[in-house]
Amino acid sequence: MKARLVPLYFQGKRDEEFDRQVNCIKELLKEEAEILEPVALGNPLPDADAALFPVLIGEAYRQADKIAKIDIPIVIITSEFGTVAMWDWEIITYLNAKGIETLAPYELEITKTICRALSAKRELKDTRFLVYQDNPGDGMQAEIFKRFYWWEDECTNAIEDKFGVKIIKKSWKKLSEDAKKISDAEAARAWEEWSAKTPVEGLSQQQIFSAVKMYLAVKRDLEQDSRIKGVGSNCLNESFYSDTTPCFAWTALFEEKGIMWACEADTISLITKFIVHRSLKAPVMMSNVYPFLLGMAALKHEKIDKFPEVKEPDKHLLVVHCGYMGLMPKSFATDWTLRPPVLEIVDKNAMALDARMATGAITLAKLHPSFQKIQVIKAELEKYVQYPGSDCRNGALVRVADGHKMVKKLYSHHNCLIQGDKAVELDFMSRVFALEMEEL
Repeated sequence: MKARLVPLYFQGKRDEEFDRQVNCIKELLKEEAEILEPVALGNPLPDADAALFPVLIGEAYRQADKIAKIDIPIVIITSEFGTVAMWDWEIITYLNAKGIETLAPYELEITKTICRALSAKRELKDTRFLVYQDNPGDGMQAEIFKRFYWWEDECTNAIEDKFGVKIIKKSWKKLSEDAKKISDAEAARAWEEWSAKTPVEGLSQQQIFSAVKMYLAVKRDLEQDSRIKGVGSNCLNESFYSDTTPCFAWTALFEEKGIMWACEADTISLITKFIVHRSLKAPVMMSNVYPFLLGMAALKHEKIDKFPEVKEPDKHLLVVHCGYMGLMPKSFATDWTLRPPVLEIVDKNAMALDARMATGAITLAKLHPSFQKIQVIKAELEKYVQYPGSDCRNGALVRVADGHKMVKKLYSHHNCLIQGDKAVELDFMSRVFALEMEEL
C-alpha cells in the first residue's frame, strides 16, 4: 500500500514549474506514494491521505483561509530533492501562526517516513489484530497481571477509536488444544522448511514440534482473514493452557507474512510497534525495562543479586524479558537462538528466544494510554550481561540521559526498542497520527 497524495495548485497558477515538480516527486517517491491528479485549491478533494503542495507562492498568504479548510494532512515538498525548499519557511511560519499545521520534511528519508506513516494510517482502517486470551489477570502471577490496562475494554475501545484497527479475541486455551491435535508428521514437514535457518540449542525434538504446531495453528487462523496483521497471546499469565510458548510462531509469522507480534497480548505495545515499523521500516521489539533506580524491586523479579557495575547507575537500565533481551525476528538480530525455557511459570516443554539487537544508538518509544501522545527516549545499548541461573540469562544494558526523569515519566514496564536514533522520524510519524511527542 502506498500513500495517496493529491497535489494542489492555486487557481490559475498551474504552470510548467508545477508540473515539473509533480513529476519529480513521482519519481522520488515511486515506492512510497501514489500521486493523484492535481486539484485547484478550494475545489473538492478526492480520497487522499494528504494534500501536497509541490509549489508555494505568495498567493498562500492571501488564500490561507482556503488552506485552513483542508481536512487532511498537508505536506510541503517544494525542492527537486524531495524536501521543502528553504525559500518557503516564511510561508510555512505564516501558516503555522494561523493555526495551519504542515509537514515540511528537510531530508528525503523524512519525506519517505511521512508517506509510509500516511500509508499505515490508511492501512489500519482495514486491519485487525488477533489476541488469544481467556481470563486475563486471573492466572499465573495474578498479583502482577491483573494490573495491566491493555486487558480493559476501555483500552481496546480507545485503540479502535483512535486508529481504526479492529481487535478480535479468541481463546488461548482452544488454540493450545488445536495445536496439540496437529500430528508430529505435519510438524516435521513444516520444520524442514525452517530448520536450516533456525539456530537451536538444547531443545528436544518434542519441544521443537510443539512450537511448530503452535505456529501452524495460528497460521490457520490467520489464513481465514487476510486483514489480520498483528497477533498476540496471554502466554505467561495463562501458560497452564499450553505445553509451549509462541516465541517461534511470532518470529516465523513475521518473517513469512510481516505479521507484527505482541508478547503477553499487550495491545498497546502492538499498536506502537505496528505504526513504528510500518512508518520507519526499522527493527523494533518490545521488552521489560528495569531502571537501576528501582533497586530490589527489579532485582528480585529477575532473581539477580545486583545490577552490572557501571559509572553512573542512575542513568542505566536492564532490558530483559522471559530470560533474555526479548522477542525479535532473526532478521532484526545480530545473534539469534531458540533455547529451553527460563521462567518457572511456563511448561518445561516450552522454549525461549535468546536474541541480541546491535549495540549502539537505540530509541525507546511507547504510546500513552490516552493514545493522544507517544513517549520517545534516546538511548544507547552498551552491551549484554549474563546472570546464569537467574531469570536474566542474557539481558541488555542500556544507558539514557536522565534516569530520574525517565522513571518519573515512564508509561509502562513494557517498552518498545527501535534500532538507531529515530527521534526525528518519530516526530514526523507522530504528527501524521495526530500524536503529541513527549521526548525525554
